[in-house]
Amino acid sequence: MTEDSSASVTFESQSVHREAFSVLLEFYAHQTLCDVEIVVGARSFRCHRLILASVSAYFRAMFTSQMTETLSSSVTIHDIDPAAFELLLLYAYTAKISFSTENVQTLLYASSILQMESVASACGEFMKNHLHPSNCIGVRAFAEQHGRTDLVLKADDFIRDQFRHVVAQEEFLSMTSPHLIKIIESNDLNVRSEQEVYEPIMKWVKHKADRHTHLPALLSRVKLALLPAKYLVEKVCTEEFLKQNLECRDLLDEAKYYQLSLARVLPGMQLTEKILPRKSCAGVIFCVGGRGASGDPFKSIEVYDLRKNSWHQVTEMSSRRRHVGVVSIGEKLCAVGGHDGQDHLNTGEIFDPATNTWSVISPMVSLRRGIGLACLGGPIYAVGGLDDSTCFSTVERYDPESNSWSAVQSMNFPRGGVAIATAKGFLYAMGGNDGATSLDSCERYDPHLNKWTMIASMKQRRAGAGAAEINGKIYMIGGFDNNAPLDSVECYNTETDTWVCVAKMSCPRGGVGVAPLAGRIFAVGGHDGSSYLSSVEAYDPRSDKWSSVASISSNRAGAGISTVMCRFDSLIDISKVNLSPAGTVALHCRHLQATV
Repeated sequence: MTEDSSASVTFESQSVHREAFSVLLEFYAHQTLCDVEIVVGARSFRCHRLILASVSAYFRAMFTSQMTETLSSSVTIHDIDPAAFELLLLYAYTAKISFSTENVQTLLYASSILQMESVASACGEFMKNHLHPSNCIGVRAFAEQHGRTDLVLKADDFIRDQFRHVVAQEEFLSMTSPHLIKIIESNDLNVRSEQEVYEPIMKWVKHKADRHTHLPALLSRVKLALLPAKYLVEKVCTEEFLKQNLECRDLLDEAKYYQLSLARVLPGMQLTEKILPRKSCAGVIFCVGGRGASGDPFKSIEVYDLRKNSWHQVTEMSSRRRHVGVVSIGEKLCAVGGHDGQDHLNTGEIFDPATNTWSVISPMVSLRRGIGLACLGGPIYAVGGLDDSTCFSTVERYDPESNSWSAVQSMNFPRGGVAIATAKGFLYAMGGNDGATSLDSCERYDPHLNKWTMIASMKQRRAGAGAAEINGKIYMIGGFDNNAPLDSVECYNTETDTWVCVAKMSCPRGGVGVAPLAGRIFAVGGHDGSSYLSSVEAYDPRSDKWSSVASISSNRAGAGISTVMCRFDSLIDISKVNLSPAGTVALHCRHLQATV
């Protein structure tokens, strides 16, 4: 080997840190080279300043600043549990710590005081994973007291999600008024009706004599107008606590006005938070069938969870269907017609969310795709559509009671790929294709007269567009002008028989599916002229703006879209909490004095 004065090498040991800390742990165990005594309660711990300073910002500041304790051989720490400190001290030497439902609270408190953030964070995660209806309010109060914002937010999410279970616990009565208001004013509150909001707040108010002063603030967060009319009059308006409070009486009068005047459906009535249902009560959007880039029709179904902003699959249809007509019937979904990839269909089937099953209904007379389907006063109307040779003007009516179809008056024009909507007892058919070109013409059907009447034409020709009614106005969204996909949107005023343009979508969407939900209109999928889309966006008439929401899992156009008034959690169980008091959910924070 020749001598080379410039030769060098870097050696890195993979074990030196582990070996060094193993030696330090032995030094601690045998009290070797310990240079400080930490007194905690009735116990004392001899250890090494350097180790404490390396893992605790609290001790680092103490031992590196000009404090009395900097050079002191003994330091007293107040208000920390000695057992918790011993575990934290061992963690400083070993990087390991064990906590359980019995000690996690004291460990989080002690690690927060000593500014050992890694341990405090791990304790917080453990507590998040062990939230339960019986402890979540106490956990949340504890987290707020010790500045654990992430745990506060997680506990609030849990309380909103499990609200009807939380209010059944004794701990619910210890909530503070500001916290209760924060929870019930959220549209993310997971309840089946506003009764599940009103009754707990009355229970909370009656628990203490001085809480009646909070009634107006609490009651104003209940969507009183959405309570059943009989319940509002017989149960709520007769409540003595409310009758004696002028502000509460005003709130009740306002709710009765909304109900008795039918203000929710009068033209020009502005949608407000008081009359918009919470997300858990708003219904569920179904995306049914359609086709993707492969050309094969889907039989898969996706449903949209408004609270979680997510799509999930449910039981498939028995048949593949593209350009299918869908409509809700009460709490069920009806899918009719379409094309299965080989043949046009006249078959229909109904999905029942309560049983998660599809059942077959009688077929239509005509085989067709691109039909419009609407429910008007009980019967279902199948409007227009097309097959390989003909665009139809015919309309069939389905009677759910007799499970039979019958013909009604045909439209004035054939309309394949027609968009339909209902408003104020009328059925509207808009646009479509007559076999030669896309249409801008529109017409209205009166079921009492069995007659179609032409109304004002749209500003843009549209076929394969989507339509939705909100607040007495009909919105026509996207579609194709012949082969050109559209991003434009028009709004029809049923009172003035006029169309106006509103905000455009973010991209063109031909063959788009459209449905209203919670005061907004959702545009699902479609084709932008070059590819099938999975993106979804929602339009808010109040702001005249579109915003992106969660995408469906499959790129598709020609899907049937409808809102069904059922609850998402009746369809899919995606986040069940263990509600038994046994096992690992026995985490209970000490009760803090409630301040109302």
